[in-house]
Amino acid sequence: MGKIERRLFLHSLSAGVAGGLTGLISQALAADAQAIGQGIRRVHGEVSVNGKPAREGTPIRRGDTISTGQNSDAIYVLGDNAFYQRAGSRVDFGKSSAATFLRVLTGGLLSVFGKGSRQIATSATTIGIRGTGCYIEAEERRSYFCLCYGTAVLQPKNGQTVRYTTKHHERPLWIENGATSPASVVNHTDAEIIMLEEFAGRSSPFPAGGGSYS
Repeated sequence: MGKIERRLFLHSLSAGVAGGLTGLISQALAADAQAIGQGIRRVHGEVSVNGKPAREGTPIRRGDTISTGQNSDAIYVLGDNAFYQRAGSRVDFGKSSAATFLRVLTGGLLSVFGKGSRQIATSATTIGIRGTGCYIEAEERRSYFCLCYGTAVLQPKNGQTVRYTTKHHERPLWIENGATSPASVVNHTDAEIIMLEEFAGRSSPFPAGGGSYS
């Protein structure tokens, strides 16, 4: 999808959705006219970085912990990676020397990543990804993982390694007790992924008018 087509598609998305997503898409439309903006790009409700209240422009660095309260969410950019953190979530970015790039401690996180390998983790699994979009929900004993597109290597705790590739949400999974089981696509949409890719300065691998899930 070319630059003009992406902008037209995002304009159509903005016109067709309700609530906070409209404002996020508007920000993404502006983002392709400037360098990739880093840090917090949008705050709704109670959001904190390392226990301190966050606002638009608050930087995000390796070693930081981002928390969202109930009925709250945030979108932020770190390097060439962009994130949409759901309500009631806590995400910890590993220090620059740590192997794990980020850990989803609780709640939900939609992510798009630039080139290069990353390792992400939950209480139930570690996941190696490269140039990937994914959605994670972390619970105390199990995790939900949707590889929206790209390649991932899952290593469930006390389980067998699972390596696979998707193009469009083909294989969402629950990971629990060292095993994986099929799941449905929930709580994230193509529109949100396209929006995050715009914030990261990239076009989405999804075609205009792609599917929507909830």
